Amino acid sequence: MNTIIQTPTPDLKRSLDFYERLQFKILSTENCILVSDGKVLLEINPDRFARAGLKLYAPSWQFIIEKIGINANINKLENCYLLVDPSGVWIYLIEGERSHDVGKYDSSLSVLGNFEGVSLESTDLKKSMAVWTGLGFKKTSGSTSAGWVTLQNQDGMNISIMKHLSCPHLFFNPSLTYFNGKENNPKIIQQIRDLQIPITEEITQFNTEGVVDNIIIRDPGGLGFFIFND
Repeated sequence: MNTIIQTPTPDLKRSLDFYERLQFKILSTENCILVSDGKVLLEINPDRFARAGLKLYAPSWQFIIEKIGINANINKLENCYLLVDPSGVWIYLIEGERSHDVGKYDSSLSVLGNFEGVSLESTDLKKSMAVWTGLGFKKTSGSTSAGWVTLQNQDGMNISIMKHLSCPHLFFNPSLTYFNGKENNPKIIQQIRDLQIPITEEITQFNTEGVVDNIIIRDPGGLGFFIFND
C-alpha cells in the first residue's frame, strides 16, 4: 500500500508558496503536483471537485471493499473508489502504485518539525476503527474505552483518531500532526511567525501560564497542521 495526503487549493501559486516557505520539497509540478517534507507525501490538487483526504494505493481493493462495505458507503468513481469514515474524511482507494516516493530521510525536512501522522476527530470511534483496520491499518496504541486510538499501515503512516469533544481547540479533519517536544516547539512556532505563515489558532490550554506553546495552521485549501509540543 502507498499513502498520499490530498489537499485541495483555490490558488495553486499560493499553495506552492505556502509549502516552499515551510521548506517542503517540490517533487512534481506537472500533471500531479506533489510536495514532501521527507516523511509525508502531499498532492496539491487544483481540481474543483478535490477534497482534503487520503489516497491509498494497492494492486486491488475488491476484497477490502467487500469487507468494509457494512461500515462505509463506498462509491465507484471513474478511476478509484471513494468512501468517508465517521470523521468525515474522504478516502480514495486507487488500484495501482503511486508514481513518486518521498525518499528516505531520518527526520522531516520542513520547518514544522517531527511529523507523527494524521489526526482525526470522529463521532463514532468504533466504526472509524472498523473502517481503518479494514483498510489495512493496525492498532499501535490507545483504545476505544480511552477515547483515542492510533493505527499504522505498512507505509508507516499513523492515523490517530480521537472521540468527539476530546480536544479543547479547533479541529480540522484531517490534520497533519507534528510533535516537537517542550524545548523545540516554541522555537518552531517562532520560525513560523518569522516566515509570516498565518496562525489559525494559538493554544494556551495545556499550560498554567497562558503561554502559546502549541499552534494550528492551515494551508490555502484548508488542510490543518497541528504544531504541538507532545
